[in-house]
Amino acid sequence: MKNKVSKKAIILLSGGLDSLTTLAIAKQQGFKCYALHVIYGQRHASETHAAKKIADFHQVESFRQINIDMSWLKSSALTNHSLTIPEQRTDGIPVTYVPARNTIMMSLAVAWAETVEANDVFLGVNAVDYSGYPDCRPEYIKAYETMVNLGIKSAVEGEPFHIHTPLIQLSKEDIILQGLMLGVDYSMSVSCYQADADGRACGKCDSCDLRQKGFEKAGVKDPTLYR
Repeated sequence: MKNKVSKKAIILLSGGLDSLTTLAIAKQQGFKCYALHVIYGQRHASETHAAKKIADFHQVESFRQINIDMSWLKSSALTNHSLTIPEQRTDGIPVTYVPARNTIMMSLAVAWAETVEANDVFLGVNAVDYSGYPDCRPEYIKAYETMVNLGIKSAVEGEPFHIHTPLIQLSKEDIILQGLMLGVDYSMSVSCYQADADGRACGKCDSCDLRQKGFEKAGVKDPTLYR
């Protein structure tokens, strides 16, 4: 087993509130952070600018922006711009669910981790105040970690690989409070599914609703710019 001078981790950085908090947690835990942002055809392109700004501010070891065209997956309102983003919560899995998105993104993160000799990936999935996506649940993450440890070089050579989801059982309120304790500036983040080019949020979609309620319950002023 190799002895590493320092811990390295890949952080999936969307540019939103949860991934920003996750990056802060990973840094607080002593990891050297490599931030990965995936452009998959989502309509909220302003989160890409937010991700770069966050990565620069937190002085990550490296920031990689990858383009993967998933716009041909027409079932999601995030990649199919002819579909309407719901402005009220619906029963079941919402139309904003992007098929296999987390599976694809985590696979890219794991591949980069192997390249830089890291054994850890962090992502900001949440299964409490969330939209009901199946690939945000603890059982999915556990199964994915098991699969990775069966299929990558470092794991079969004796170094277990870990998928970290520090926010998965936290409410949005608790996520915000934990981030503030770590000095997070949430004005840098963009959560809205249909934010405009300047990062101004709609204030109506499910993601905006979860964010607004989180700040309200935390008793903290929401720094989000709304149009």
